[in-house]
Order: sequence, then structure tokens, then C-alpha cells
Amino acid sequence: MADSIVLLPAEIEFHAIRAQGSGGQNVNKVATAVHLRFDVRASSLPDEVKAQILALHDARISGGGVIVIKAQRFNSQDKNRADALARLQRLIEQATRPVTPRKPTRPTHSAKLKRLAKKAQRGQIKALRGKVSD
Repeated sequence: MADSIVLLPAEIEFHAIRAQGSGGQNVNKVATAVHLRFDVRASSLPDEVKAQILALHDARISGGGVIVIKAQRFNSQDKNRADALARLQRLIEQATRPVTPRKPTRPTHSAKLKRLAKKAQRGQIKALRGKVSD
């Protein structure tokens, strides 16, 4: 399903900002970091995909349904823009991936026996720590 999702460039906002961290004087002059903003509710995505994205518990999704991604990994604004787009695409793919239900499992018989043997051994060690009597 994620393969059929197309993001329209008009729905994605980019803002160039100054990057944090080291970089000398160049950091204070050049805005190489990028803020990507994508309003999920106002987008042209199908309603079921919007619901799946908004159901994610991700810190990058605001209460108003806006995804904000800050990309500052590279020293080039173009590379950071591409990185932000790739991260947005990954987030959408993660939301649309079907959830496989967990199959409950039980410990094997030998695993239970090992656990009980270790428990008994640990209990003996603790019992030997008591006061010494003549």
C-alpha cells in the first residue's frame, strides 16, 4: 500500500534554518538545516492512511496533525532536504505497514527445569549467608 502513496510537493513545506552543533563561523552564516512540515489532515492522502499516521505515537507528529522533521545531518541544504523527504516517506511506510499479531509462546519444559534449578541454587547460596552456630 505504501508503494501507491504519492506525496504532492505542494503539500510539503520546507524552511531553511541554521544547524546546531560544531562547524565554526560557517554555522552562524549559512542556513543548511531544513525543517519539513507536512499537514496530515490537510493532505491528499486517503482517510485510512491519515488515521494510521495520526494513530502513531511519534514525537514528530504534533497535536494538530502536523509532522515536523528537522534534518541537519549534512552540510548541504539539498542533502538535508532529501534526507527529510526520505524520513517522511519512511514514517508513512511505517504507519501503513500491516501489524502482524503476536503469537503467544510458552517456555519449554527444559527451560522451566533450568530456571527452577538456578532458583534452588541461588536459595542455597543465600541460606549459607546466615549466622554461624556451633
